[in-house]
Amino acid sequence: MISTHINRMREKLRAGEIVLGAGISLCDLTVTEALAPLVDFFWIDLEHNAMTTESMLGHLIAARAGGAASIVRIPSGDVAWIKRVLDSGAEGIILPRAYSASEVAAFVSACRYPPMGTRGFGPRRPMQYGRLPQQDYLKQANRDLFVVAQVETKELVAELDDVLKIEGLDSLVLGPQDLSGSMGRLGETTHPDVVATMRMIASKAKAAGKFIGAGLGANREFARVLIDCGVQWLQAGGDFEYTMKGCAATFNDIRAGM
Repeated sequence: MISTHINRMREKLRAGEIVLGAGISLCDLTVTEALAPLVDFFWIDLEHNAMTTESMLGHLIAARAGGAASIVRIPSGDVAWIKRVLDSGAEGIILPRAYSASEVAAFVSACRYPPMGTRGFGPRRPMQYGRLPQQDYLKQANRDLFVVAQVETKELVAELDDVLKIEGLDSLVLGPQDLSGSMGRLGETTHPDVVATMRMIASKAKAAGKFIGAGLGANREFARVLIDCGVQWLQAGGDFEYTMKGCAATFNDIRAGM
């Protein structure tokens, strides 16, 4: 069977560990290769940058070789995006900015093969280019794929109970910036109303047997806020942010010693 690192992430979550990952938005796969020994997972972002699917594939290969799980955030719930990402071998997939439970249900169905869903068949790389027996692969794919909906709108929050009833949805992930914006407080991610909403989402998700994650910058203090809300897995910063912060810290240290 094809090796999978997403189940190791699941095991850590079930054991109560905080799972940490890095966001990937740069195109060079050596970024992922360099960071792989440090992270539990990669959040490869196709929503907010110019990364191509060819660059994404390089990151998926580097993540697998480095022993880290790979989760891709697609730009939209369009079935064409879902097929291209999953048939390239992503171990997890994130739907951003959903507005309704029906939208999430359609996304989940498109991620799961029949009889669980309606995913079309064409998994060249995930099936090791035909080396894996088809039925074995189908069982593994439906069992192991990590399917995630991002909670970023007050409309989806209003339908949260229905979202959490969707079979085949593994996790919710908070988008604190857009969620705060949807509540009329863009950027006020630690406002009491925003924090209370995130805490409620996390509590309901875990009560329904779903994991709960969050995307955020490389911010230790805000990470603690999210963990206190009940968040279990965090994409805490990303490639370009680590580069800038590391450069600034090194240069400041050098100048301080002059």
